[in-house]
Amino acid sequence: MKRIVIIAAVFMMALTATVNAEDLPLESYISGFDYAARKEMKIDSKALVKGITEGKIQLIDIRFKEEFEAWRMGAATSIPLNELPARLNELQKDKIIVTACPHKDRAIIAMTYLRTKGFNSKYLTDGLIGLAENLRGDRAKDFIHAIKK
Repeated sequence: MKRIVIIAAVFMMALTATVNAEDLPLESYISGFDYAARKEMKIDSKALVKGITEGKIQLIDIRFKEEFEAWRMGAATSIPLNELPARLNELQKDKIIVTACPHKDRAIIAMTYLRTKGFNSKYLTDGLIGLAENLRGDRAKDFIHAIKK
């Protein structure tokens, strides 16, 4: 019995090490930050729309639940910033994760956190307000038709 407990403990430690192997300490992320990293962490609404229609991007709306319920973007998944650490399993590792809020303040926090967890993440530079402005009229119609294909 003692041997089984020890084997289980070793297995759990190995599993924990594997899960956390992709984590990047915030200090390392900041120490490696340069002009290329600054450019790489951003995406505007036009590039976002293109990436979503191509199936390369997962848009995460990190506003509070009530904000999302008041108005939402059809292509976004709602994961409030304060729930993000507990809901990482909902993110698609094979896609670029774009975080968004009305302006960009919370989106930058979420993007930074996701990068320290090994995700290819960007934040929406013009925010959800800019995205809403971009998706008007025919552009909205074309976008919705493209993502429903």
